[in-house]
Amino acid sequence: MDFFECQERARRHTKLLVAYFILSVLLIILSVYFVCALLFLRGSVASGNFIGLWNPQMFFAVATGTLAIVCFGSLYKIGELREGGGAVARMLGGRLVSPSPTDPDERKLRNVVEEMSLAAGVPVPEIYVLDEEDGINAFAAGHATADAAVTVTRGAMELLTRDELQGVIGHEFSHILNGDMRLNLRLIGLINGILCLAIIGRILLRTGSSRGSGKKSNPLPLLGLGLLAIGGIGVLFGKLIKSAVSRQREFLADASAVQFTRNPLGLAGALKKIGGLSAGSQLHAAEAESASHLFFANGLSESWFNIMATHPPLEERIRLLDPSFDGKFEPVTAPPRVDAVQIAESQLRPAQTGAAPPLKRAAQLAALMSQGVRPDSVTARTGSFTPKHLAYAAEMRAALPEALVSEARDSLGAVGLRSFVELRSRDPSVANRTIEIQF
Repeated sequence: MDFFECQERARRHTKLLVAYFILSVLLIILSVYFVCALLFLRGSVASGNFIGLWNPQMFFAVATGTLAIVCFGSLYKIGELREGGGAVARMLGGRLVSPSPTDPDERKLRNVVEEMSLAAGVPVPEIYVLDEEDGINAFAAGHATADAAVTVTRGAMELLTRDELQGVIGHEFSHILNGDMRLNLRLIGLINGILCLAIIGRILLRTGSSRGSGKKSNPLPLLGLGLLAIGGIGVLFGKLIKSAVSRQREFLADASAVQFTRNPLGLAGALKKIGGLSAGSQLHAAEAESASHLFFANGLSESWFNIMATHPPLEERIRLLDPSFDGKFEPVTAPPRVDAVQIAESQLRPAQTGAAPPLKRAAQLAALMSQGVRPDSVTARTGSFTPKHLAYAAEMRAALPEALVSEARDSLGAVGLRSFVELRSRDPSVANRTIEIQF
């Protein structure tokens, strides 16, 4: 697939769709003004003077009030998610994965994420698992790389092979590196702002009915009914644009995942398993609707004619990755539960090979990496990595002793390791003594 062309096309379409969203807010302002004009200037309509429906002062008040409501609702929702991707993951019921997991599936997930982060030159994001979700899905959320979080369902963690999981994580890292996370969080806020109009309309409708009938007609219930209808239209329009934005960004993320891993069959395999799994990629969390455009695959039930679908059809995505796909999905069933402790012990058992000790191998890799490498050349490559970087990250990660990795994940242990490195680099005599420490 020509993923460079796909990337450029997706970026162009996304800018256009964001402009459409702004246009929808303007149309909502005009609709609210029209309802207010019919209610408060109905004398002009009765006399046939439709020109009298235009009132600049009323239009300014309506525009200001509508924008204030939309902005307040948007900022309120964005404020709830100010902590970044972790807040979104917890909103959907995510559980933070331990820095030193004992479960083999969690260890596989963490290793893949750490390798991808090392190759991309970005901090390791928080990792969450949706334990209650049997479907295969994932998402990345956050405002920047510093507060990013990658979340996968339990089905994705258990059913996908390492190559397939790497394709999915590569897809999510594309969202991190291409700035999709910020766009997605802003879309959540904007749609919540439009929804506030419907909430205010419902309040006005109840307020008017609770007052009962009076001598003068009360326009508040009619205004509330109008706002309720406009709010519903706005939400529908917002969902359509959100779906269109998500579909284009999903093509971009698929293309970038291929660019990162150079293994289109890994990502295609994950999509094929979604098609063959009875649970598919659906999520059952209460907040899945508001975050539907973040997911790796469609997390909601199929919509009529795919108008509201947040993702392209699986067949279309798979054929871009694997042109030989015949459209048939092999049935996928969840593997039987086994003792995780026994699996962990078998995977952690030292390999009976003639390879160099882990600490010595790690030192060799570090020495090779330091030859002819300048700090400015490293920072210039942040966010742009190749399959060689991924292979190096995996080899570097596997060469490190597990005890050293565990200490690096702990805040106090990381401080101790840093102090050890500083002492070793500043005083050769200390280095000769401390290098004999066995991890």
